[in-house]
Amino acid sequence: MAKSEEKFHKRRLRSSYLSVVISITLVLFILGVFGTLVMKADSMRNKMLEEYAFTVMLKNDAQEADIRQFQKELEISEKVVSTEFITKDEAAEELEELLGEEFVDFLGSNPLSDAIEIKMQANFVNMNDVEAFSAELKENPVVSDVVYDPDFVELMNAFVRKIGSGLLIASILLILVSIALINSSIRLSIYSKRFTIKTMQLVGATKAFIQRPFMKNSLQLGVVGGVLSSAMLVAGVYFGKAELWQVGLVYSPLELALICGGMIVFGTLLVWGCTIFAVSRYLNLKTDDLYN
Repeated sequence: MAKSEEKFHKRRLRSSYLSVVISITLVLFILGVFGTLVMKADSMRNKMLEEYAFTVMLKNDAQEADIRQFQKELEISEKVVSTEFITKDEAAEELEELLGEEFVDFLGSNPLSDAIEIKMQANFVNMNDVEAFSAELKENPVVSDVVYDPDFVELMNAFVRKIGSGLLIASILLILVSIALINSSIRLSIYSKRFTIKTMQLVGATKAFIQRPFMKNSLQLGVVGGVLSSAMLVAGVYFGKAELWQVGLVYSPLELALICGGMIVFGTLLVWGCTIFAVSRYLNLKTDDLYN
């Protein structure tokens, strides 16, 4: 009978520890995901802004050598990420696909001109720099016009700013929620041992002596949860690296090590702190209050 009861208590203890580890792992994993986003917020911002492109329309009588020289000058400019030369025939095909009509056959000729599509460095994708660069380009003898949407430039910058603010607010809220969830899990796991804690105190054990095994256990749980969540994060980054690269999320081994180390340290300290708080609470309660 005594052995079966002991086995039952051991199973309950393992189940309690498992639930705490799962809670810590999931919370730290979500926190780590947000941490990776915050770390690369500037990269995401730059990637989005550098996808913005505007078009330089070329004069029909411009010489091919002059156009090539102009494109080379653009490619070495500090303001430009990339350029793409688009012939008027390619532009006509794209427009026909967009309109769903063969307007060239209808008109009898192609009214479009050759063009160069330009993508700018993120720091220059704002109205002042775009307007200044546009005016500079128009002075070139091979350029007939520069086409861009000023409203879209402003819209992109406003959207990027909102993303940055949203990530910051979400991160703060997530940290608070993480503390609350882990604290709740720790308190529930220690709740079942409240009578043991009080009994040890009544027979003369010091607070430090009573807290010591709980502190040791909390450190182990925090490390295990941190390591598991870090492994999940690294696996997610590894298997999703192609998709992450497309939005500017590229991580070096050092950056991943810093994030994972931060998760392990944060999780361990948080579990340790919550454990101290929970054990101290039951030590300070009166015996009658333990039944409430």
